[in-house]
Amino acid sequence: MVRPIHKLLAFAALLLGIAAATAVWLWPDRAIERQPLGLMTSLPIYWPEGADMSDIVSGRVEAPWMRQKLEQRFILQPIDTLSPDGELSNVASPLAGMDNLLIVQPRGFSPADNVALDDWVRAGGHALIAVDPMLTGHYDVSIMDPRHPVVSALIPNVFAHWGLEVHFSENQPLSAREVDLYGTPLPVLMAGWFVLADEGQKHCQLKAEGTVAECSIGQGHVTLLADAAIFEHGHGEAVTSDALNALTDMAFIRNP
Repeated sequence: MVRPIHKLLAFAALLLGIAAATAVWLWPDRAIERQPLGLMTSLPIYWPEGADMSDIVSGRVEAPWMRQKLEQRFILQPIDTLSPDGELSNVASPLAGMDNLLIVQPRGFSPADNVALDDWVRAGGHALIAVDPMLTGHYDVSIMDPRHPVVSALIPNVFAHWGLEVHFSENQPLSAREVDLYGTPLPVLMAGWFVLADEGQKHCQLKAEGTVAECSIGQGHVTLLADAAIFEHGHGEAVTSDALNALTDMAFIRNP
């Protein structure tokens, strides 16, 4: 079911407008066009935590720090569902015409969402998906508030279809550590790890001590992270920027 509040937020995004597609982000030795990037998340990445509709529409609230970082390189397009259903069954898929997709701690996929994501990736889509077995961020809204992020990730069924399992142990230190991602330190906190089933061993590789999986699915590519701490905590300006750039490069830039 599509949530009315998220439909209103998406509409507000259209009212506010998204930065022009011709804007560029300066790479150290070259300029590149910012790419459109679909964003599906339960975390306060696009809208500030607890912001009400009047503040959002008026533009009185400052964009969250993670949105500001992502918008240095991408044009964010918030979406709340991957496949229209119910009263939206006659509307085009939200993924239509989209090449890149960022999913962070989603609220849960419907069966149609799982099918839509699989079809979209196999047709050539690139996705970065972060699912955290245990969030470690602190939020002002009550855990009973529907705006509160999903505390423990609801693992999409399509992961099993791709041959991936997410494992987690509570018997680990409640402190940040760094794993190596192609030479870049990636901060994680109470992270899970991926295990490859038979199908996953055919087209997936594990990186960063198993917290990251790279999979070639059909004509597309999926980068998966069994943690969301980088999207919750700053970890320091330089560390966060480098790690986020490494993840998005892997998912959207370096892939053919």
